[in-house]
Parts: sequence; C-alpha cells; structure tokens
Amino acid sequence: MPVYKAPLDNIRFVLHDVLGAEKIAQLPGYGEATGELIDQIIEEGAKICEEVLFPLNQSGDAEGCTYENGVVRTPKGFKEAYDTFAQGGWCGLSSDPDYGGMGMPVLVNTVMQEMICSANMSFGMYPGLSQGAYEALHIFGTDEQKQTYLPKLITGEWSGTMCLTEPHCGTDLGLIKARAIPNKDGSCNITGTKIFISAGEHDLSENIIHLVLAKLPDAPEGVKGISLFVVPKFLPKGEGVGARNGVTCGSIEHKMGIKASATCVINLDDAKGWLVGEAHKGLKAMFIMMNAARLGVAMQGLGVAEVAQQNAVNYAKERLQMRALSGAEAPEKPADPIIVHPDVRRMLLTGKAFCEGARALSYWVGMNLDISQKHPDPQARQEADDLVALLTPVIKVYQTDMGFEVASLAMQVYGGHGYIREHGVEQYARDARIAMIYEGTNGIQALDLVGRKMGQGYGRLLRRFFHPVQQFIEAHQADEKLQEFIFPLAKAFAKLQQATAHIAQKGLKDPTEAGAASTDYLRIFALVALGFMWARMAKAAYARLEKGGGDAAFYDSKIKTARFFFTRMLPETDARFKALMAGANTLMELEAANF
Repeated sequence: MPVYKAPLDNIRFVLHDVLGAEKIAQLPGYGEATGELIDQIIEEGAKICEEVLFPLNQSGDAEGCTYENGVVRTPKGFKEAYDTFAQGGWCGLSSDPDYGGMGMPVLVNTVMQEMICSANMSFGMYPGLSQGAYEALHIFGTDEQKQTYLPKLITGEWSGTMCLTEPHCGTDLGLIKARAIPNKDGSCNITGTKIFISAGEHDLSENIIHLVLAKLPDAPEGVKGISLFVVPKFLPKGEGVGARNGVTCGSIEHKMGIKASATCVINLDDAKGWLVGEAHKGLKAMFIMMNAARLGVAMQGLGVAEVAQQNAVNYAKERLQMRALSGAEAPEKPADPIIVHPDVRRMLLTGKAFCEGARALSYWVGMNLDISQKHPDPQARQEADDLVALLTPVIKVYQTDMGFEVASLAMQVYGGHGYIREHGVEQYARDARIAMIYEGTNGIQALDLVGRKMGQGYGRLLRRFFHPVQQFIEAHQADEKLQEFIFPLAKAFAKLQQATAHIAQKGLKDPTEAGAASTDYLRIFALVALGFMWARMAKAAYARLEKGGGDAAFYDSKIKTARFFFTRMLPETDARFKALMAGANTLMELEAANF
C-alpha cells in the first residue's frame, strides 16, 4: 500500500530559510499571516490531506466516476471528504474576506495545492476548478454576480468549471461554435457543446457554476469575438437554487488516469447565461482562469512527483536484492537494500532534486503573486506580476514533464512490482500524464514563452528574472563554499542569455525558427531557474549549519542534493543549447508525406 506524509520540514525550510515568507505579513491585508500562523495552517492542511484525502486515492482510482442518465456520481467517500474539506474553510483559503474567504496569502494556498495533489490529485480537481471560476468572477464580474456566486464558491456549497474546449477546437479557441443570443432581460440563451470539462458534473456540491466561452451574434471572427458567460447548473434563487438550467452532461470520459475526477461532455441548450466583463473581451478573462489553472497544474506535477518519490525511497530502503558493488553493507541480511546501488540512487536523487527545487521555485512564484496583488508600490506590483507571467509557462511545462518522469522513475525503482496495482505507484504515472496535456499542452506553453513572454515590453519580463539571477551570482561568486554552485549556474545562465539573443534574432526573421527552438529553450530556462533555487537553498543550508542547532543532517542533505543537481541535472543545458542552435531546418525539411 502506498504512503504519504506531508514534507513539512522541507516546506518550512523553503518558506522561512530560503524565501523569508514572514515578510508577507508586511503586505496590506496580510498582517495576521505571521510565520507562526502560516505554519499552523499548513500543519492542519497536512492532516486533512493525509487523513481524509489520501486514503481515498487508490479506491477512487479503482472505482472511478459513474454516469447514468445525465447524473454523475463520484467514488465512495468523496462526498463526505468534500464536505469535511469545505467545512474546514479550505475552498476559500486565499479568497477575499469580503465574500467570506479566509484571506490568507496565495503562497499558503500554493503549499496547500501541493499537498492536495500529492494526497489525491483527482479530488483536488473539484476545488481547483472552483478557484479558477472564483478568480475570474472576482476580477471581471459585476457586483451582483460577485454577491451571487462568490460566497457560495468560497464555502464550497457551489463549485465551478471552465467550459472552453469544443469537439473541433482546443488550443485554437477562435474557432468555437457555441452561440449566445441576447434576451431583453440582459441574459443570453447559450447553445453549444463543450468537451473535456473537468468537474463538469458531480454530486459534491449543490450547484455548479460554469464559465462558458461563446460568441454573440455580432462577434468578429477569431479570438477577438470571444465572450465569457456565467452559466449556473441551477438558476440562483434567494439564498439557494431554483429551476434547472439548460445545462446537461452528455457523457463522461473513460481515461488513463485521474479517474475519480469527472471529465464531462457538457451540452448547452438555450441555457441562461450572463456576460462576464465586456462583450468580445472574454479572452482577457479566460487568461485569468487559464493562468490560475496552469499554476495549479504545475503543482500537480510537483505533488504527484513528491508522493511517488516518497514511496520509491521507502521501497528502496526495504527491498533486498544483491550485494553492494563495494561489498555487503548489510551482512546480517540475505541481500542489501537496493538503495545501495548507484543507479537506484541516481533515480532517487533525480526525484529528490526535482521535488525540492521545484517546491522552492513554485513557492517563489506564489510569493510574487501575493506581491503583485497586495504591495502598496505600483512598480513593485508590476515587477512581481511580470515575473509570475514569465515563469507560469516555465513551471507548468517543467514541473509536469518532471512529474511524469519522477513517477516513471518510481515505477522503475519498484521493478515489476511497480507495474502492478498492488503497490499503487503505477497510478501516479497514469495520473501525472494528463498534466502535460491540459490547460495548454506543453508545446503550446513553450510557444507562449518564446512568442509572447520573451518579447513582451521589449524584454521587460525577461529582465525580472535575469536581473536577480545575475545579482545573486555577482554577490556570491567569491564565497568559497558556494563556488561549486555559483560557477555552473553562471555558465548555464550565460547559455540561457545566448539562446535568448539567438531566438530573438532568428525569430524576428522567421517565426518557424522560434517555434523550433521553443521546447529546448524552455527546458534551459527551467533548469537555470531550478539552479537559482538550489544555489539559494545551499546558501540557506550553510547558514543554518553555521548557526548551529536544528537537524544538521537535514541541512547537510540539502548541500549534497544541490551538488547532485549541479553536476548531474544542470548539464542538460549544454545538450539542449546545441539542439536549439541547430535551427529549424532539420525539423521542417522532411515532407509530410514521408513521415
């Protein structure tokens, strides 16, 4: 049976020793979010993840969701777990107190997202989709819409979805066919079919609030004609619900993973909906939902990798096979634990280096989200917002790619036992795979990085990352203890800068060149970002060791894992750089008929 224990020591190390999360309490509205309170909330969150959500993960996967006559039922125990989760206030952890939210920093919610995804990724889809709906309505909704929907989304009495994809279009939303016909009362009748709608129908909440992309009769062609509408499953009435709206679930998908998450075909038949934001400006509101979702998906990659890694480590310490190459390390046993073998250690250290580095990177992004929303200085808000926008595609891609890889490595550590259901680790590989696809495939995210983010503001977004990395390198290059980390970081950073200049020059002349380089460029970017985090963690670990007290072995392990990352993982930047510099020709010269 698999196990999960929230990595609280690692979480606290990143929050307090690396990021100094207690500074968040200085932001307006976050005065109560002291380091002590943050720790208390995270500890309570860990309990519900370990004790309520995780025990349902395997059974939920085995049972899956069921569909009958338009009704979707979640697996046994999910409704009770959802009620416990909602009643604990977790649906509104970082939501606006004016509508009943707890008003905690986004950073705290980011930590909670990681633990939920480790414990039960399928379950996390339901409140996760609600969060995206909440954010879009909170920013673009009318006062009436906010008063109607936000309090219920925050309590979890109502849940939310994003209805974007249609059978003929996924990424290219300008092709959507869903139509909205205005009524005299200000509502619209919306007709169309949406597919792949996560949490589109279920039995967890009283009502489901769909945010639907559709086109009005006077809409211009393409994405400039998209509008966003709020379409409830049941029409609101007083403090509760009234008549059923023209929204039905046509079927649910039978999937490779996240089987306890209902992925639905949603049919809209003259469904009543109300415009959110301006007509034909739905793309802007959609990106609010999508960016929130992409950050959430990045946490799915990290969360699944963490639980897979934990189980692989436990198994490697217990499984006896052969003797260590240097001689018996457990002579009293018939064989040594497989953790003595170099290649097993390679796999486990890859998972460890990724999880701990990605945690620091994700939390740094979460902290900057708080700064972007709450800092009193407009320039500081803009700089933080730029950094988040730049790093969103980077962490979405890298953390989901590596989430699947670490889950696959965990299976490899188990050997044949990893391929069967009994040990539960194969589920993590199946669950992790979708994160590389939805909320914008990883290839599309790479195009977003080179096509939109790189050139935005004449490189303004890039400077938000490049400058702190350069400053860190310059400030610590003379530190003898950190030189083994600073020098390879500086080398990889120089490769990233060179790649950036190359793409900027080639891409202006031929967009195909930028597209051909995009995936390799994003991976270089991600590795440099993780290297930046690992250098900061090594610095923090050395500081704690010099100070004395605490768990010296814990801080020593940080330094040794950093050493593994810089010598075994960061050198991938060299190969990626060579591939990137090869140009588009080798990708494009083969005729399609000859594939």
